[in-house]
Amino acid sequence: MTPRSESVDTPPGEARVTWHSAPAARLVLAVGHGAGGGIEARDLQALAAALPARGITVALVEQPWRVAGKKVAAAPKVLDEGWRGLWPVLARPGLPVVAGGRSAGARVACRTAASLGAAGVLALAFPLHPPGRPEKSRAGELLGAGRPALVVQGGRDAFGRPGEFPAPGGQDPYELVEVPGGDHGFAVPKRAPTTQRQALDVITGAVGEWLERLAP
Repeated sequence: MTPRSESVDTPPGEARVTWHSAPAARLVLAVGHGAGGGIEARDLQALAAALPARGITVALVEQPWRVAGKKVAAAPKVLDEGWRGLWPVLARPGLPVVAGGRSAGARVACRTAASLGAAGVLALAFPLHPPGRPEKSRAGELLGAGRPALVVQGGRDAFGRPGEFPAPGGQDPYELVEVPGGDHGFAVPKRAPTTQRQALDVITGAVGEWLERLAP
């Protein structure tokens, strides 16, 4: 189906949702972008193209700062406020909604999922720490999400490699999938054993299978 965009008024300003609808949806995946780019990110576009065929509607969310054309992301509190403001539009009667995002968007999803009643959290390229600063860990946001979570992380992500993540624990332990050779944007080197297409297939396959387990 042809994607459909709609504007949403939120306290920080106008946000935008681009819907990639499944003909007979069983679940909605709402995904926000990172601080360094928008919904054109390769992983978000790959999910939007692949998941509707599996009965999953994908809503790509653009935060107000991005819609306004600003080059610098808003503060975390403002990002959370924007996400909360558009959540009622993401909810569809009778369908569970999974909160997701890449990088900074993944942090927003983790911080707000429990209070919004999300069915789960998808964290793409979760920024576990600033590059070269492992002591500045953000693991608490992931571990405190309070919902089943899937982390999809590039094998050479400077913001946190898969081996740096803490052991899953608690009532809702998270799962982690590694994208071999992927960086923070899931780009792989041209000489890597894994092609770019294969890397994206790892992402869409793992996310699709995990979401199907959450769907009714």
